[in-house]
Amino acid sequence: MLNYGPLKSLLLSDDMSEIMVNSWDHIFVEHKGCLVRTAARFIDAREFQDLVFAILLNDKHDYSKTYSFDGILPEGHRYNITLPPLSPRGPTLTIRKFLEKNFSLDQMIASEFMSDKTARFLKLAVEARLNIVVSGGTGTGKTSFLNTLASLIPEDQRVVSVEDTQELRPTHVNWIYLKTVKGEKGTVTARDCVFNALRMRPDRIIVGECRGSEAFDMLQAMNTGHEGSMTSIHSNSANDCLARLETLINVANPDMPLKMVRTQISEAVDLIVQLKRLPDGRRQISEIIELTGMEIDIITRSPIFTRNKSAKLDVTGYVPDVIQRINYSAKKISPQFFDPNTQLKKSS
Repeated sequence: MLNYGPLKSLLLSDDMSEIMVNSWDHIFVEHKGCLVRTAARFIDAREFQDLVFAILLNDKHDYSKTYSFDGILPEGHRYNITLPPLSPRGPTLTIRKFLEKNFSLDQMIASEFMSDKTARFLKLAVEARLNIVVSGGTGTGKTSFLNTLASLIPEDQRVVSVEDTQELRPTHVNWIYLKTVKGEKGTVTARDCVFNALRMRPDRIIVGECRGSEAFDMLQAMNTGHEGSMTSIHSNSANDCLARLETLINVANPDMPLKMVRTQISEAVDLIVQLKRLPDGRRQISEIIELTGMEIDIITRSPIFTRNKSAKLDVTGYVPDVIQRINYSAKKISPQFFDPNTQLKKSS
């Protein structure tokens, strides 16, 4: 067991989502979405260094060859460590805490992360196997939201997920988890994982976050019989998300014409769910858009949900094309659902 010293109480607190040790006597946390400096400190620099090297040894990192490290603590939390000369003033330690349970749709409604109409629509979208991209900046809750969406996947489907470090928490009975590898036996990239996942007879593929060339293979999977797949993209708006996807696809296929790249995106992705974090630390869905096809060289899109003047997430009045897929086997939702004046009936 690792001796976390003054970090122990911070790790045990449910209100702390991230711990940032800039030095032995400068420790910050993200508390309910806000960055706060704590009174916690190590006895001295030596005690902090002992913890840093204990973590590296426990994770079997060779700190004689590089100056930055990523890994998972025994408790499941993700960490990043830097050493001098990369961080000249001394080692740093950043811990992203592992949440023990997924948030339910009802909990997200109660926290105003989304509206009841949004929750109903997203549940039907997952069940109808729409391809969903979750977009958001740092700390907006992309992985937590992916976990919630994944929990809605029917149990009779096989899921394969791909991540650099394990943050998705599968509750599904038929879920295979793949993780990138950097080791003596070689490197297995996220793209390698996605390519291998295609051979594992998945119904759906979930990529924790597309950061590189794996974005192209993810879109290919969405277009070739793996409907209902999901991923997240680091971007600040839905429009930025599309531009980011274009860039990532160009990494894998630099000679692919731009129109073909955009065609791939428009045919693969059904919905983009944009997340944001407010100044007070609260997280919420800011909009949901549908990709509707191509006009000349431009991907056409329409907002289904957006924040109104009172900051409430509500329908725009646009009836999305995907309603046909949602209602394919039975009528589950009507066009009137997308009327802002129509209230969602509460289930008894």
